Amino acid sequence: RLFFEPVRNLSDQFNTLQGAMAASERVFDLLDTDMEMPEKDNPTPLSECTGRIEFRNVSFAYERLPVPEGASEDFEPEPGSESGPGWNWVLQDVSFVAEPGKTMALVGATGSGKTTIISLLLRFYEVQKGQILVDGIDIRELRLEELRRHIGLVLQDVFLFSGSVEENITLGDPEKSLEDVKRAAELVGADAFINKLPEGYQYDVRERGQTLSHGQRQLISFVRTLVYDPTILVLDEATSSVDTETEELVKHAIDVLMEDRTALVVAHRLSTIQHADQILVLHKGVVRERGSHHELLAQDGLYRRLYELQFAAQERAAA
Repeated sequence: RLFFEPVRNLSDQFNTLQGAMAASERVFDLLDTDMEMPEKDNPTPLSECTGRIEFRNVSFAYERLPVPEGASEDFEPEPGSESGPGWNWVLQDVSFVAEPGKTMALVGATGSGKTTIISLLLRFYEVQKGQILVDGIDIRELRLEELRRHIGLVLQDVFLFSGSVEENITLGDPEKSLEDVKRAAELVGADAFINKLPEGYQYDVRERGQTLSHGQRQLISFVRTLVYDPTILVLDEATSSVDTETEELVKHAIDVLMEDRTALVVAHRLSTIQHADQILVLHKGVVRERGSHHELLAQDGLYRRLYELQFAAQERAAA
């Protein structure tokens, strides 16, 4: 028995070592992955951005189709071609223009390509075909830092870091003072709950904002966006999972953020985008319909069916 116990402990340690080695391989693979987007040696400056966004015949896929036998290495299948192993076009020939100061909403079923459009605008990925232009300049001609400085992104899942409320809003930027933070919080309407916290703007929110409600975390993300005063605003379902009491505050914050800015709004709840200047209805990566809320309802197409299904579900839930 005295001999067997150390042998069993040794085998347990070996299992732990094997698990650690497998985890280390994944970590090092991630660290070794080159995530940098290529930039031009002489990028085009974008000092004064008006916020005009144009997608010009954009097609995108996360995976490439294997090169057919006998074809050259630079072979690229056309959008709309038959799917092959590991290949599926996420966006196909998408074109639209968002004018400065206007609001464009993107609606459609899950997997229709709404979030992909946002990722391409921020240049998290490169398009295979077509162009994305900001103020008439292809985003591949711009420095990444300069492009993203003009875009404010508010996601559905807000990430807060371990640190004070002020640090989470400024993200450690020494150029943003506490006065700037307070001014932005007052405009958004977040100052009321921040001032009630034990230490106000110095309150430690903990990792991922454990000590705050979802609505409070969302309001902090709005302040974070407003304090940097972006020309283009991107909202990815920013009003979801918010309680009724906080929803009015969130709606007010969104109105403040969208004022005089080009806004690109991804929405599942159609009630939140009825006043958008233009609505794009996406289906399987293709723009099926476009127009205002009333124009799309009059077309009696996909948007109308989505609208009726959503409000029928709300009525059943209320009953």
